[in-house]
Amino acid sequence: MIDPRSGKFTAHAFVGGMLSSLGHNPTFAVRDFGGEVNFNPAEPDGASVKLTIQAASLELTDEFSGRDRWDIMHVMTDEVLEVSQHPEIVYDSRAGQIALKRAADSLFEAALKGTLTLHGVTRHQPVTAHIVAREDSLRAYGEVVLRQPDYDLKHVTVAGSMMKVKEEVKLTFDLVARKQ
Repeated sequence: MIDPRSGKFTAHAFVGGMLSSLGHNPTFAVRDFGGEVNFNPAEPDGASVKLTIQAASLELTDEFSGRDRWDIMHVMTDEVLEVSQHPEIVYDSRAGQIALKRAADSLFEAALKGTLTLHGVTRHQPVTAHIVAREDSLRAYGEVVLRQPDYDLKHVTVAGSMMKVKEEVKLTFDLVARKQ
């Protein structure tokens, strides 16, 4: 089972446009996530992962004034992610969709060919991860870039069109799963 207390998952948005030097690139921590990993180094074809994120659990981690913080969170949860209509984000990579390559004794490189359901849209989403396998736990870390238009996410602009959030969002993860 994925242990959210031991892992970290963040989303980084980037600001562009004429006034981008005045803006910040906001970072959001995912506070509520979980799921299940099946992994046996002796049987790599059976590896699978299902990760579920509660969309409303994103929390702005950067220093912003109270009003700016509220505005950014309001736009993110209510206008971009529309969490009341799409409360969960799910990544699912089933057996046969994960290619593992042993890099060292307990270190693997994984190429996942799963699906991501975000904002009510399900698409194939490849993910590359590094995996450290222990007897009673597994650690997977890496990053992936998503394009917001691929998931019908609203394009956000500030100050007219002088400052806008770029289409790409970088997700970084360092997840720990413990044997049950």
